[in-house]
Amino acid sequence: MEILCDSKRTNACPSGGVGVYNPGYWGMNIEKGKVYKVRLHIRSSDAVSLTVSLTSSDGLQKLAAHTITGSKKSFAKWTKIEFHLKSSQNNTNSRLQLTTSKTGVIWLDQVSVIPLDTYMGHGFRKDLSLMLANLKPQFLKFPGGNYAMGNYLRNAFRWSETVGPWEERPGHFNDAWGYWTDDGLGFFEFLQLAEDLGASPVWVVNDGASLNEEVSTATVASLVKDVVNGIEFARGGPKTPWGSVRAAMGHPQPFKLDYVSIGNQECWMLYYRGNYQKFYSAIKAAYPDINIISSCDRSTISPSNPADLYDVHVYTSSSNMFSRTSMFDNTPRSTPKAIVSEYAVTGNDAGKGTLVAALAEAAFLIGLERNSDVVKMASCAPLFVNDNDRRWSPDAIVFNSWQHYGCPNYWMLHFFKDSSGAALHPTTIQISNYDQLVASAITWQNAKDKSTYLRVKVVNFGNRAVDLNISVSGLANGIKNSGSKQMVLTSSSPLDENSFQQPEKVVPVSSPLANVKQQMGVSVRPYSLSSFDLLLEASKHASI
Repeated sequence: MEILCDSKRTNACPSGGVGVYNPGYWGMNIEKGKVYKVRLHIRSSDAVSLTVSLTSSDGLQKLAAHTITGSKKSFAKWTKIEFHLKSSQNNTNSRLQLTTSKTGVIWLDQVSVIPLDTYMGHGFRKDLSLMLANLKPQFLKFPGGNYAMGNYLRNAFRWSETVGPWEERPGHFNDAWGYWTDDGLGFFEFLQLAEDLGASPVWVVNDGASLNEEVSTATVASLVKDVVNGIEFARGGPKTPWGSVRAAMGHPQPFKLDYVSIGNQECWMLYYRGNYQKFYSAIKAAYPDINIISSCDRSTISPSNPADLYDVHVYTSSSNMFSRTSMFDNTPRSTPKAIVSEYAVTGNDAGKGTLVAALAEAAFLIGLERNSDVVKMASCAPLFVNDNDRRWSPDAIVFNSWQHYGCPNYWMLHFFKDSSGAALHPTTIQISNYDQLVASAITWQNAKDKSTYLRVKVVNFGNRAVDLNISVSGLANGIKNSGSKQMVLTSSSPLDENSFQQPEKVVPVSSPLANVKQQMGVSVRPYSLSSFDLLLEASKHASI
């Protein structure tokens, strides 16, 4: 930053000085009374008097300010400065600006401002992290599919360049989605987020393939070694070469990394199978307990091409997704199991996240639930989108600088967040001339009060209201008279969506369930997902 004006009358700077500003990502949300941590590196051969401030988008409203001063010698070398700013006002479209009225040249690098209050104190935006935590996620897959690959290998995600001090990370161009990242969200931060959520990390590694390039099996050895090093970074003791890097970042205890996915749906590529076997052998030799996920489908897995899990991606229309409730019904009941790591309804009726898309995904998940002996994990994709930069629709959670909302498919997932570890019971639907219903039943335990419930979920994918008789058998101690409830996700139109203006247009509505007994009538609305949680006297096996 070269400053040509000064405080002298003949060459006076304008009031407030001159400088530079950064609006963040479509404006920064600054809140009254909140504290923000500012970090920057400065170098200058002149004396410095630099004011760092949070202002409105036009610079006229001052929210907070701090002035950095120093003599000619103070900043002769790169110097890291950290301080806090406390805002006196609210502004959802703020900017960070650096101004001075002193002639000279100031070099600036790694300038950042971040709220002091973040999720678990680890830098993640609190409101968005809580949206995730409220789903009780069992795993977190990262750093993504195409993002891990890159369109070209020079732009692939390289884990070792995303760890260590933030200012020493080179960053890279994310050509898959068209933006630069400074890799402040790196391998360490992904592992930390998974730990904070109580979720198992699933690391998608680059196996030498981008969308347009491949490393041959004969020359892939260095990438294989790099991935083994990455596992050491996550799991190694604090005195191992890479474990010591993690420890220096403030996490001496190893992370619990049990799953590594080799590539991103690349089985069709020329060198994938040869490369995969190199990665598999090296990882298993160093860490035999790691579960390795193949990009190839189940039919290719064999003793000579082994895998602990195989990856499945499903992107399709709502009607086709609904039909896939039976996708795994005829899968052989032997290992390896599937991880459906990406699924989403796309196409005309998906919109930016419609009710009908969520219902189709719910039917698909019920099918996975019923086949949980051959499907180990499932996750929707993509998870987040900034409303100012929509490269993909639909997504589960939409946000901008200060707002967020869940799409119907986000709220649909709340019906499944107690399914992990639950007991599945057989269900039968008997209804003539109507094939738009899908159902499942589980018993699950509330962690807070240890109450046990029988949860019956029903998707009605059609435009007809249906009266059902639920008949439960096999419950030794019966159902309690009170304490049962129902939850319904529906809306006036199957194409209804949520928005910043109407964030709760399509959300689950919960209500007490009266007249509960082992044989009872219920009504299921058109285009709806309903769950009936029947409070049990004791946790017993049941059939429906």
